[in-house]
Amino acid sequence: MTTTTLDARPADESVPIVRKHHWLVRVTHWLNIPFLLALGLSGLSIYAISPVYHHAADAQGNTDYFVDIGRWVVRHVPGLHDYDAPDAWLYNHFSLGPGMLATALRWHWFFAYLFMLNGLLYLVGLAVGGGWRSLRPRRADLQGAWRMQVYYVGLPLAKILRRPWPHPDVRGKYNALQKMAYGSMPIAGLLSVLTGWAIHKPAQLWWLAALFGGYDYARVWHFWLLWVFVAFVIPHVVLVAADGWDTFRSMVVGWSMRVPPSEEPPPPGIGPSPGRANSPGTNTTSTPPG
Repeated sequence: MTTTTLDARPADESVPIVRKHHWLVRVTHWLNIPFLLALGLSGLSIYAISPVYHHAADAQGNTDYFVDIGRWVVRHVPGLHDYDAPDAWLYNHFSLGPGMLATALRWHWFFAYLFMLNGLLYLVGLAVGGGWRSLRPRRADLQGAWRMQVYYVGLPLAKILRRPWPHPDVRGKYNALQKMAYGSMPIAGLLSVLTGWAIHKPAQLWWLAALFGGYDYARVWHFWLLWVFVAFVIPHVVLVAADGWDTFRSMVVGWSMRVPPSEEPPPPGIGPSPGRANSPGTNTTSTPPG
């Protein structure tokens, strides 16, 4: 019986495996979770002092949309009607809290430096482990990304109706949609760092702030880049969970038990699929972000 562990390859050496992720890529991948969480919590506390978006002052003098959300939640969610600080509900639950600018700034920059260092190490891991080759853009990626989007959108309905919904053919470690999503994350990280510096030192780095349209627009960029990360993480987690244990394990130990079709022995009496026999190393199983 073949056994596997989180820190070793299968005990049965006859079980073929596929190397997936360099150890630096795996470590920095997991470190991004606490770093981004800390940056978001501290960043929202900073936002509370001077919101990027305003509306006309209401009867209480409030101009912050996030305060409006907190008030709505307290009024409409059962069990919260007696909450004593409805204006601070959202900030109390999704940040370090309002009125903590100095503390939030210290924590924000502490984790920002860790995030920058982690990003550099991630790129080193991609270079040393050769993972960059799987993310290299190709001409067919736009069409492939559209096919994958159609597949993911239609899959739930196909499952409900119990109709076949074939997975688009994927000849590589990642499908085109994953490649575009992964490729966008280092860019989003770089823009977050640059806009953060532009906001932090607008006088000394005036030229950097000018690249983003000035100080106020740099704040807008920085604010929305947070939601780019959120928009990536949620489907990322959902697709990994949907794909199963093997995908999760590959980002922990670096290898997968999935075998490229060209290396799988065909069933008796059945030859290799056309177009696949001469494609060593091809993996036609889509591997969601992991």
